[in-house]
Amino acid sequence: SKRYGRDNQFALADLNLSVRKGEIFGYLGPNGAGKTTTIRLLLDFIRPTAGKAQLLGMDAQRHSLEIRRRVGFLPAELSLWENQTGEQIIRYM
Repeated sequence: SKRYGRDNQFALADLNLSVRKGEIFGYLGPNGAGKTTTIRLLLDFIRPTAGKAQLLGMDAQRHSLEIRRRVGFLPAELSLWENQTGEQIIRYM
């Protein structure tokens, strides 16, 4: 689960998602549904308020570097990285 803001609003609440090896999976939903928050949790860009995130059978917090080596991610907006070089952005990802 992930909460944000002063009012502690849920962005994700009790999400339990499993995708089997070899399965093709689409993660769809309306704006504000928590899709980006889910991806950011799985890649350890943000930490869950409660619970844990696992990807590729690994804990996202303990194995974030290994997961990032094996998973590609290109966010829709790069505005947070305006002042960084391309190399810095790639190293962060």
